[in-house]
Amino acid sequence: MRKHWLDNLRWVTVLLVLLYHVFYFYNNKGVFGGIGGFGTYPECPQYQDVVMYILYPWFMPLLFLLAGISARYALENHSGKEWFKARTRKLLVPATIGLLVFQWMTGYFNTAVAAKAGTFNGMPGPAKFFMWALSGTGPLWFIQDLWLFSLILLLVRKLDAKNRFHDWCGKVFGGKAGIVWIILLGILFWAGEQLLISNPRPESADGLINLYKPAFYLILFLMGYFVFAHEQVQEVLGKAWIPLLVCAVAAGAVLIVTTFGQDNTSPQYLSSPMNCLYGWLACLAMTAWFKARFDRTNAFAGYMARSSFGIYIVHYVVIASLGYMMKQYTQLPPWAMYVILAAAVFTLSPLLYEILKRIPFVRWAVLGEKKQ
Repeated sequence: MRKHWLDNLRWVTVLLVLLYHVFYFYNNKGVFGGIGGFGTYPECPQYQDVVMYILYPWFMPLLFLLAGISARYALENHSGKEWFKARTRKLLVPATIGLLVFQWMTGYFNTAVAAKAGTFNGMPGPAKFFMWALSGTGPLWFIQDLWLFSLILLLVRKLDAKNRFHDWCGKVFGGKAGIVWIILLGILFWAGEQLLISNPRPESADGLINLYKPAFYLILFLMGYFVFAHEQVQEVLGKAWIPLLVCAVAAGAVLIVTTFGQDNTSPQYLSSPMNCLYGWLACLAMTAWFKARFDRTNAFAGYMARSSFGIYIVHYVVIASLGYMMKQYTQLPPWAMYVILAAAVFTLSPLLYEILKRIPFVRWAVLGEKKQ
C-alpha cells in the first residue's frame, strides 16, 4: 500500500529547499555560495535570512531519513542488483553526465563573479567548460551522497541478511517506550555533526567534506532504513505529533534568537547542542505530523510525488541565472528581487523539468529517467 504521507513529506521538503535557496542566494551572513546580500551584517541585518535558520538544520537530514525509509520499501520488492542499477541511473548519471549536458549552465553563473574579476583570463575554452561543469554540481551533492549510501547499504544488508537487527529496531523503537528511544536517537544526530572538520576554508577539501557530510548523512539514511521504515515506529511518532511539533518550534525559536547573524552552515554552528536538538526534533516533528495528518493524496500531490526529484535537479539554474542577472544588471529593490526569484523558481523549474523530460538522451542524462 502506497504511503502517501511519505510522498507528501518528500515533495513538500523539496519545495522548502527551493525556497531556502532563494534566501541563501542573497544572504549576507557569510554563508559560502550565492552572490551576497544587500549590505553587510550587522549594519544591514536582512531579517529575511531567518528562513535559512529555520530550514537548514533539518531539511537535508530529513530527506536522507526519508530516502532510507524508501530504500527499505524498494528492496522488499526488488533484488539488490535491480535496485542498485535503478539507483545508478537515477542518481549517478545526472550527477556526472548531467553536469556536462545541463548543469554547466549553473556553473557558468556560479563562477561569473570570479570570471569578472579575471580569474579565468587566459584559460582555454575546454578548461573553462569543465570548470563550469564541476561548479554546476551545486545541490546535486545530495544525489552523489545518496548513490554512495546506496552502495554502502548493499554491503550493510549482507551483515544483517536475516534481518535480526532490523527486527530488533522495530521492537525497541516501536514498543511502549518507543518515543523515548526515538528521541534519544538524537544523540546519534549530535555525534554525526561532531565529525565535521573545524575551521574549513570553503575552497578547500575540508570545505567540501563539510558540504557533503557523508558520515552524518549516512547515519540518517541508515536510521531511516533500520528504524523509521517500521510501521509501528511510524505509529508511535504519529501519536506524538503535537508535542513533538511544539518542542521543535520552541527549540527553533531559542536557536534563532541566540544565534541570528552567525554563519548557520559552519561546523561550529551545526555541531552545537542547540542546533542538533532543534534539527532532530524538527525531523521527528515533520515525520510525525505528516504521518498523522497528511496520509492522503490528490491530483496535485500525485504530480508532485512523481516530479519533485526532477524539479530539484533543475531548479538551481533558475536561481543562479535570474538571481545573478537581477543583482548585477538591474536597480530593482531587494524585496522585488526576492518576489521575482521565488515566483520564477516555483513556476519555471516545473516547466523546465517538463521540457527536459520530453527530449531523448537529455531525459536520461539530466533527469535519470527512462523513456516513458
